[in-house]
Amino acid sequence: MSVTLKQLQCLLAVAEKRHFRRAAEHIGISQPSLSAQIQNLEEALGVRLVERSRSGVAISPLGRDVVQRARRIADETQGIVDFAAGAQTGLVGTIRLGSKPTLGPYLLPHVVAALHRRHKDLSLYVRESAPRDLEYELANGLHDVVLTQLPATSAEHVAEPLFREPLYLAFAVDHPLAKQETLSVKSLKDLDILSLSPEYHLHDQINALCENYGAHLLRDYEGTSLDALRQMVGMGMGVSFLPALYVHSEISARSEVIVKPLKGRSINRPVGLIWRKSAGRAQSYRKIADIIRDVVRRKFKDLIID
Repeated sequence: MSVTLKQLQCLLAVAEKRHFRRAAEHIGISQPSLSAQIQNLEEALGVRLVERSRSGVAISPLGRDVVQRARRIADETQGIVDFAAGAQTGLVGTIRLGSKPTLGPYLLPHVVAALHRRHKDLSLYVRESAPRDLEYELANGLHDVVLTQLPATSAEHVAEPLFREPLYLAFAVDHPLAKQETLSVKSLKDLDILSLSPEYHLHDQINALCENYGAHLLRDYEGTSLDALRQMVGMGMGVSFLPALYVHSEISARSEVIVKPLKGRSINRPVGLIWRKSAGRAQSYRKIADIIRDVVRRKFKDLIID
């Protein structure tokens, strides 16, 4: 008895949903059909893959290894389909884009508008995820491509640099720094610095700045979003760093905070697109990268194009 792609698809659905009915609905077949596919796969391999109990469904230890291999096979198969579609028609169909919440909301509205004008047959589904989860979700097929801070952490992924985004020092309007015409990294010494929580890449970057220039990272007051961070800064709880795209979108002359660059020290975060090496639509993702660079070039003069 041979192993089929349909059987592997059913196994992946069960591994993801941990429930036979929901797995069957997910791939559009009946529950008895899905159960039969799993049973046939187990008979073909001669091993138990799925463990059923009153408490639910679990993948067996051996089944977990099979799931990993099945996911690679499914990914390669979809890559063939995507390659054929992309080679013939370019940017069409559906692309699932994952993005970090400190980046996507302030850039992607401009990008989506440009993509819609130029490629009306393309559907771009955007999903925000915790920054440190994006590459894991990409590897597991939840996203086709992700917009995130570089570098990529997996050797199985391709990274396309897009731009470097400056970080501006932010402080309350009544902070002593507001009276200074220019600020340098020496201004950071002994300052209380607010940051996002460690699940954000920005936390690591701000922590390194504190260590390098003698500032104090306030670990008892970690923001859960850039808005929360801005509000804490505005209340005088400390100073922080805010990314340029957020500043353009949310900081105005009437805001409760002031932002300034630091002189003599370029502080920025590198941003790029990441996709799986096995993806068949790499050409399409590079076209999206070109469009993002074009949008940044036209709308955000302080961002540095790579």
